[in-house]
Amino acid sequence: MSFKAKIEETAKKNASHTVLNLDFPFQNPEHWQNLLAKAQNVLYAVHPYICAVKINHHLVLPLGTFDGVQQLITRIHEKGLPAIMDCKANDIGATNQVIAEYYYAAGFDALIANPFVGWEEGLKPIFDVARKQQRGVILLAYMSHKGAIEGYGQTVYDAKTGKKTPQYVAFAKKALEWSADGVVVGATVPEKIREIREILGEKVPIYSPGIGVQGGAAETALKAGARYLLVGREITLAQNPAEIAIKLRSLQTV
Repeated sequence: MSFKAKIEETAKKNASHTVLNLDFPFQNPEHWQNLLAKAQNVLYAVHPYICAVKINHHLVLPLGTFDGVQQLITRIHEKGLPAIMDCKANDIGATNQVIAEYYYAAGFDALIANPFVGWEEGLKPIFDVARKQQRGVILLAYMSHKGAIEGYGQTVYDAKTGKKTPQYVAFAKKALEWSADGVVVGATVPEKIREIREILGEKVPIYSPGIGVQGGAAETALKAGARYLLVGREITLAQNPAEIAIKLRSLQTV
C-alpha cells in the first residue's frame, strides 16, 4: 500500500486529519529515557484522535535513529499509525539517497524533503528509494515561520516559460511533476494554501504546520484547502494533550 493510501485510510478510521508533531523543548541528553517516556505518553494519550505522527530533530538528536526513535516508531505502528520523518532532506543526490535509506530502514513511512536542491542529482534518488520501498516523499512548498518569505516567497525566473513566478508556485508544480505524496504549506499563510490548492487539486494533499503557537488556525487552514494539520506544541505542551487532539478532530470533516 502506498503512503498516501495508508495515511488516508488511517484518517478515515480515526475520523481525523491531525498529524501529531512530537516536538519537545531541549532537555539534558543524559535524561533521554525521560524524553522517550514523555513522547510515548503523549502518543498513548492522543493516538485515537490522530492519523499519523511526525518526528524531527527534537527527538532524533537526543534519542538516536536506531535507538529511542526506532522504539518509538514501533509504538507508533502498534497504534496503527504511519510515521513521518521531518528531516527536510536538502543535499546532493548521493547523500539524500543514504538519508532516505537509513530513515526508511528505521521504519519511517515517509520523509520530508526540500525541493530547492532540484531533481537530477538532488531529490530523484530519494524518490527512487521511496517508490521501490512503497514509502512517501513530502515536499516543502511554503514553511510556517515569518522568514519563509525570503526563500519560498521570493520571485524567481521560470526557465521553461520565460516568466517570473513565486518560488512556492514553482515548488507546487514540481510536486505535481514529481508525483510527490504531499506538500507542506504553513497554516500561517492561508492565502498560500488556497493558491497552491488550486494548482494541486486532489492529486497532492497539503500538510499544514504552524497551528496554535505560531499563530495558524486549524479551521482557516482547512477551509483554505489543507488536507492534514501538523500540530506539535499545541498538543505536546498541553496539560491534557488528548483534550486538544479531540478539539482539533471536532473541527474536521473526514
